[in-house]
Amino acid sequence: MQPSSAEIARYLSEDIGTGDITANIIPIGTLARANMLTRDPMVLCGQAWFDAVFKQLSPEIVIEWLCDEGDSVAAGTLLCRLNGPARALLTGERTALNLLQTLSATATIARHYADAVAGTGCKVLDTRKTIPGLRLAQKYAVKCGGCFNHRIGLFDAILIKENHIIAAGSIAEAVRLARHCGDVPVEVEVENLDEFSQALAAQPNRIMLDNFSLTDMRAAVAVNRGRVELEASGNITLDNIRSVAETGVDYISIGALTKNLTAVDLSMRIEMRID
Repeated sequence: MQPSSAEIARYLSEDIGTGDITANIIPIGTLARANMLTRDPMVLCGQAWFDAVFKQLSPEIVIEWLCDEGDSVAAGTLLCRLNGPARALLTGERTALNLLQTLSATATIARHYADAVAGTGCKVLDTRKTIPGLRLAQKYAVKCGGCFNHRIGLFDAILIKENHIIAAGSIAEAVRLARHCGDVPVEVEVENLDEFSQALAAQPNRIMLDNFSLTDMRAAVAVNRGRVELEASGNITLDNIRSVAETGVDYISIGALTKNLTAVDLSMRIEMRID
C-alpha cells in the first residue's frame, strides 16, 4: 500500500505549519547523514509512509533500508540510513517517526495475536476502532502483522447490532431488510444462545458471538455445523485467545489491534554533516 501525496501533505502541514523555524538555524545546502534504529523489538511496518514524508520535503534524500517490511527485528537494530539536505531531514523526522512507530506498533501487536492462534485455522480480525485519519494505514499494518481485516467502514458490509434489531423489530426482520441493501455481506451480533438460534434461522453470512462463554461458543459451533461463519468478540486477550480459537469459531475480532497501542520507540540521529 502507498500513501497519497495529499495524506502526506496533511501530516506534514500539521507539524510544519508556516515553517520549521528551528531548522532555519542550519545553513541552506548543508548535507547530512542519519541513522534510524529501534529501541524495542518490533515488526517493521510503514516504510512507504516514512519514505514519502522525506521525498515530499526533498527528492534529494536517499533512504537505504536495512530491514524489509514485515520483518521481526530485535531492539537495537539499525533500520535504515538516510542521506540528504540536513534541513529536510530535521523537518521530516518527527512526522516520519510518528507514522512508522504507530504502524509498526499495530503490526507488532497483530503478529502477537496471529502467533497465538497459529495452527487452529481461526483468523484474527481487526475492527473499526482505528486512529482517525489512519484507518487504511492501520488496516494495512494489521495484515502486515499476519492478521486480517474486518469491514473497512460502514459502507462495505452490514453488521446488525442490538440497536438495529430493536429498531427493525426482530433479528429475522433485520436480516430480511438487510438483504435489500445491496450485494454485501450481512453479519448479526448476538449476546446469548437464544439470539444465536434466531440469527441462525435467518441465515446471515456471519454471526458474531458477543461475550459468549467458552461453553456457549462450543455449543454454538456444534449447532451451527458450518452453516454460517462464526465470529467471536468481546473481552478476548492474548491470555485467552487460544482457548477461544480452539472452540471452532472461524474468526475472532480484536479491537486492541488498532486502539491499544504502545508506540515503538524509534530513534533517528544525525551521524555527521557532509561538507
